[in-house]
Amino acid sequence: MTLTLALGGCTGGFMSGQRPPPPPVVVAPAAATSTLLGEYLQLLQKLVQGAPAEQAEIETSVQREYDSAPTPSHKLKLALVLGTPGHPSADLPKAQGLLRELMANPEMLLPGERALAFLQLSQIDDHLTLETENRRLQADAVRADHERMASANHRLQGELDENARLRKELEEARAKLDAIANIERSLNERKPDSAGR
Repeated sequence: MTLTLALGGCTGGFMSGQRPPPPPVVVAPAAATSTLLGEYLQLLQKLVQGAPAEQAEIETSVQREYDSAPTPSHKLKLALVLGTPGHPSADLPKAQGLLRELMANPEMLLPGERALAFLQLSQIDDHLTLETENRRLQADAVRADHERMASANHRLQGELDENARLRKELEEARAKLDAIANIERSLNERKPDSAGR
């Protein structure tokens, strides 16, 4: 009898037809990361390929999600949306700031999220660096064009001034020649008179 009671106590009622509770579902961190990264990539694909209305809806939804619960994952999702060019809500400097905040405390992210945040941040850094360099080169080109134009205008003005000076000298020379021609004419007109005397 004591053996039966002991066995009954050990089985915890399994003999009476009850099933044991199912074991808790254990999700491997790699599988969770993979699922999460897949969701991020699908979201970005919808964002890039979507119509403008769908793009605005995605940005609004992600912003609202972040505003209601600013978790690292929501911050990453917002940074990914803002950091993806090709839609009206893209804001690379803001995305860069969010990603830098996340990378300051990388332990708050899953390993796959950390990798994605790092890759996105390096792409945004490169993109913004190229934009800055492009603006600098354009400004240099505009400045060089202005300097060339100013130099050409200066040379042109110098040539115009030189032409005006030469024209004035030519007019003075013509006036002198006309005066000499008048003097010669008047001398020639006087010669016959004096020869006749």
